[in-house]
Amino acid sequence: MEKEEKGKKRPKISKRIKQTLVFICTQRTIVILLLAAQIALIGFMFFGLERYSAKMQIIFQALAAITAVYIINKKTKSEFKIGWLVPLVAFPVFTVAIYFFLNNQFSMRVIRNMYAKKCGDTRRYLLPDRETAKRLREQDEEVCRYAEYMANYGGYPIHTNTEVTYFPSGEEKFEVLKQELMKATSFIFIEMFIVDQGELLDEVIDILKQKADRGVDVRFIYDGMGSQHLLPFNYDKRLTEMGIKTAIYQPFVPMLSSIQNNRDHRKIVVIDGNTAFTGGDNFADEYINRITRFGYWKDTAVMLKGDAVWNLTMMFLQMWEVINPTQKIADYELYRPTAGIVQSSEGYVLPYGDSPLDDEDVGKITYMNILYTARDYCYISTPYLILSEEMITALCYASKRGVDVRIIVPGIPDKWYVKEMGISYFEQLIDSNVRIYEYNGFNHAKMFVSDDIKAVVGTINLDYRSLYLHFENGCFMYNVNAVADVKKDFLNMFENQCREVTKDDCLARPFKKRMLSALLKLLEPLL
Repeated sequence: MEKEEKGKKRPKISKRIKQTLVFICTQRTIVILLLAAQIALIGFMFFGLERYSAKMQIIFQALAAITAVYIINKKTKSEFKIGWLVPLVAFPVFTVAIYFFLNNQFSMRVIRNMYAKKCGDTRRYLLPDRETAKRLREQDEEVCRYAEYMANYGGYPIHTNTEVTYFPSGEEKFEVLKQELMKATSFIFIEMFIVDQGELLDEVIDILKQKADRGVDVRFIYDGMGSQHLLPFNYDKRLTEMGIKTAIYQPFVPMLSSIQNNRDHRKIVVIDGNTAFTGGDNFADEYINRITRFGYWKDTAVMLKGDAVWNLTMMFLQMWEVINPTQKIADYELYRPTAGIVQSSEGYVLPYGDSPLDDEDVGKITYMNILYTARDYCYISTPYLILSEEMITALCYASKRGVDVRIIVPGIPDKWYVKEMGISYFEQLIDSNVRIYEYNGFNHAKMFVSDDIKAVVGTINLDYRSLYLHFENGCFMYNVNAVADVKKDFLNMFENQCREVTKDDCLARPFKKRMLSALLKLLEPLL
């Protein structure tokens, strides 16, 4: 009897060991360990030098002071300056080494120059239409000026003759997406941040393979960090063997490099140049609630049909050719929307991209432009609330001048530390009459809607990574019928799917959580 009991316990021990080994041997764990080893090596080398002699200490302290002056006077965001200055005070030698190592890399300059050249070379394909600009100016001078800024500095023009369909859930969008993919006759372009194995991906890949077999030009981009640890080894080669041309944006390697910080967070699907989808959802089962991770997963998207699809098509081709610099340059005219596919003058649509490799933060400017021009209300949905001083000022100023400002954040977060960071802003916002709502589940939608005339649906969160560090995209809509659908969805969430946060909730937070949030603020630019 005793022997039998011992025999039963052995599998449990071996199972634990197996789980531990699997965890240690995962791609993500190995990458993290290798990066940690490199940081530790740099730290060991420079801390050792600092202790070598008093003379060396003086040299390194002087070098740290010079670096601090350089950072303060550098043309960059104040939040990033603080992000470097705080560790510079605590660990001067180590921080100096890491700072100059990450900010003087050949790979970063190469990618920046390649992307700038590609955008410059394709600029003539994205010129604004004069008649469209003239009609818009007659309707709304403020929106016209915003559109001119986006065309001149963001690189994407505003369009008419575009139908917009809004999807209040990933499930609804996915069913329509499959139908539209099946209709493809010429080409399918897909750009995703996260691609994970599951039912959603299996169904999409099955359609893509069918289309590739029939001669449709199918191209697929996914991000090297967002997807690498989720997919089997050489997954891109498997897709290529199916006839699906596949490219990985910056495959993540365990080497310290600043370019690895700039991820491709876009979500774009373009079909035959006439239909496009974008929004917050990736290719993974949780986005359509086939699996449950953090309660109900709320995501939103839009489908475009017509002239405005061209912006997203060019956005994809620019990225494709930067990733594949040796391939023949595309004849872009082959991918334009079919003339007259939509005969409609309903409103204006401006799909736009945001790049971390230029000096224009068009994602942030779009959001702030809506806040500063709002008259009656501005409703906001974001999964991550990590605010710069500029954004706090815009939110509070809008509310103080009588605009009904409301923000929806997740009730169940996917990252606990981001939630703790976001909560730290609640009290200040509520004191300025900004209303905060927590969604009953995980709210991953990234949206603004204002005054029944303006809305944005896209990939851009209210955090530093989205606003400054990632490739992102959004879709600005003015006087489009879908704006009413976005507002309706917000009102439904406020009424039926959210809990409003009160000032008492903020005051009831334990002291240790307040301290945790204060410490996390030192890491704001990294979160």
